[in-house]
Amino acid sequence: MAGLAALPASNRAVRAEAASPLALRCKADALGLRDKAPATDVWSLGDQPPRFKRGERATVTLANDLTAPVALNWRGVDGAATIEPLLGRAPLAPSASETFRLPLRHAGTFLCDAALLGDGASRPFRALPLIVRESEPIQIDRDEVFLIEGWRVRPDGAAIAPGADATGTEAIYTVNGQLSREISLRGGERVRMRFINALPRQVIALKIEHHDITMMALDGQPAEPFLARNGAFALAPGGRADVFIDATPGVGNTPILMHDGEAAHPIGRLILSDEAPVRSQTLPAASALPSNGLPAHLDLKNALRIDLPFGGDQKDWIRPAAFAATAQPVFRAKASRVVVLSLTNRAQVTSVFHLHGHHFRLLDRLDDGWKPFWLDTIAIDAGQTQRIAFAAEYAGHWLIEAAETNWSAPKLLRWFSVE
Repeated sequence: MAGLAALPASNRAVRAEAASPLALRCKADALGLRDKAPATDVWSLGDQPPRFKRGERATVTLANDLTAPVALNWRGVDGAATIEPLLGRAPLAPSASETFRLPLRHAGTFLCDAALLGDGASRPFRALPLIVRESEPIQIDRDEVFLIEGWRVRPDGAAIAPGADATGTEAIYTVNGQLSREISLRGGERVRMRFINALPRQVIALKIEHHDITMMALDGQPAEPFLARNGAFALAPGGRADVFIDATPGVGNTPILMHDGEAAHPIGRLILSDEAPVRSQTLPAASALPSNGLPAHLDLKNALRIDLPFGGDQKDWIRPAAFAATAQPVFRAKASRVVVLSLTNRAQVTSVFHLHGHHFRLLDRLDDGWKPFWLDTIAIDAGQTQRIAFAAEYAGHWLIEAAETNWSAPKLLRWFSVE
């Protein structure tokens, strides 16, 4: 599972369109998590994923109806320093509201997470997908969002927030706010499925048999298309995978299985319709999604190299509630400089690393290349080291997140500067 400045010319070519409004409200909400039982209280930003087009600038109006401050974490949205939580934008106080611009220079599947300050809060927070469509036409028949969330529920029906003691709680999973999701397919149909792991601390593996599953994008950035081996793929917490599913005629109903590290859970089904196939012949193999303009080459030879241990007893890592930009940055890099981070997990369990403001390449062991996809999040096994590389394209101050894959473990922060 774990294996998984100047703008480039193609980025400069994306001209910002007229601003589009996006109204968000942090509010009390409820989910039906148990049969024949009252709904469970949670916090949310809403149910409908906002959709935009690449190059748009969203004018976001955020209202906080809660009794606690909130800080929005725009996972995968690169280069937006003015909305960087805790560094570019202060938490929004209870009963307050604000308006800001959100530049959407890249197409892809992103995530708005309001739980950055939520460790140990009175309620857990729902995540909200953010969809940015490509400017070019994509050869698909449908586009579906599959948001997977996990809850820890006490015997009295109350859900606890991450960072709290999970002893005696039951793990319950939802898809788009429901306990399961069924998706009807016609033979020969090609569906783009945007899978999102919104579980706060768990790496998951998904498996879909009997259909061709082509991986098209990871963490919001296009990849070189490849078939998922045995229809299975993994996602770190906050990770996203855009896959194309080509429905095979005559296979019947297919479960969507999610493995949480302990057991496989059926969280959805693909139901093959009795209707005639949508086409007489299957579509040819999918070509890559349009590039978002990330650099084709990284100059590893002249890169700034930083060793960054996390997990275990690391004094430099700070909980979000106590974080301040007066802390020493991990590093400072000149704009356009390539940075190589050597990430060592010193915890006794798998831990997750998330980079803000930029996407990175996972380097090969011999430093002679990288995997053919971009990521913003990576899970690293206990005691292991992985090396990542990215071009520090965007000036500003940016967070780095780390957390152990344990519900009760705290989220921890550091930061870096691009100048």
